[in-house]
Amino acid sequence: MNTVSNSLTDSRTESLANGGLSQGEVSDFFALLKPRVMFLVVFTALVTMVVVHPDVHPVLALVSLLMIAVGGGASGCLNMWWDADIDAVMTRTRKRPIPAGKIQPGEALAFGTILSVGSVIVLGLASNWLAAGLLAFTIFFYVVIYSMWLKRSTPQNIVIGGAAGALPPIVAQAAVSGHVGLEGLILFAIIFIWTPPHFWALALVKSGDYERAGIPMMPNVAGPDSTRTQILAYTLLLAPLGMSPVFFGFGGLAYAIISLVGGLGMLALAVQVYRLRKGEPAMRVAQQLFGFSILYLFLLFATLLAEHGLGFFRPVLG
Repeated sequence: MNTVSNSLTDSRTESLANGGLSQGEVSDFFALLKPRVMFLVVFTALVTMVVVHPDVHPVLALVSLLMIAVGGGASGCLNMWWDADIDAVMTRTRKRPIPAGKIQPGEALAFGTILSVGSVIVLGLASNWLAAGLLAFTIFFYVVIYSMWLKRSTPQNIVIGGAAGALPPIVAQAAVSGHVGLEGLILFAIIFIWTPPHFWALALVKSGDYERAGIPMMPNVAGPDSTRTQILAYTLLLAPLGMSPVFFGFGGLAYAIISLVGGLGMLALAVQVYRLRKGEPAMRVAQQLFGFSILYLFLLFATLLAEHGLGFFRPVLG
């Protein structure tokens, strides 16, 4: 691990010093932005905007969404620059543009830095500086606090670092309303509590990858049994939290049904993960939980978008 890390560090330094250019294509630079993660960032931000301010000016909404997307992509790019050494030894990530040799580390650093600064400045000018400051904090938290510090130092990396991925609703609410309110905070909390069971389910399946890379993920440090217990504990928190928009007045009947059924589905899979301790069936259920968790979060936000965006939202309570 140290040899790989030192090699990639030397590569970063050499690339910056020599200014060598890669043969990367546009698609390779786009891959640096982690488009799947960027989609989640844009989607949760869009839903928040529709929920808190459905009459927002479309140009303001479009520019704000674009800058939130660019800021999220910039975070992913800088994360890939920093993590190129461990990406190179993990089967899941070794084909990423930097370890694959398509993009030089220095190029990724410059690309991510320019996008980070640009997205913050444009969001501040187009919307307000509270939103811009929150976007800057999100980028800083993901790159410096999570990638450079937590990821390689503590098995709680996903728990604490998950705040970065959960912040887009707060940034979005600030962008369209000029303040941070209850709706953004609740949607932040849902994503924040969703993150550990989502990623730890994957970590159970990919524990060998993380071990080779020297990343202290929960299964490698506390053991698979402890990880399964914590997955169940977080899911027990997530299921009622997922229904909280109903009780706080911005989730309607459709949301109540989807969040109830989805939460029960998450719990059922988490219980199976907890009970199945060894062998291929246990890994298969963990993989199913990982996949279902993505669907669960998507359906929660998609239902809110449909209720508020299509105008058929009616409070369930009150």
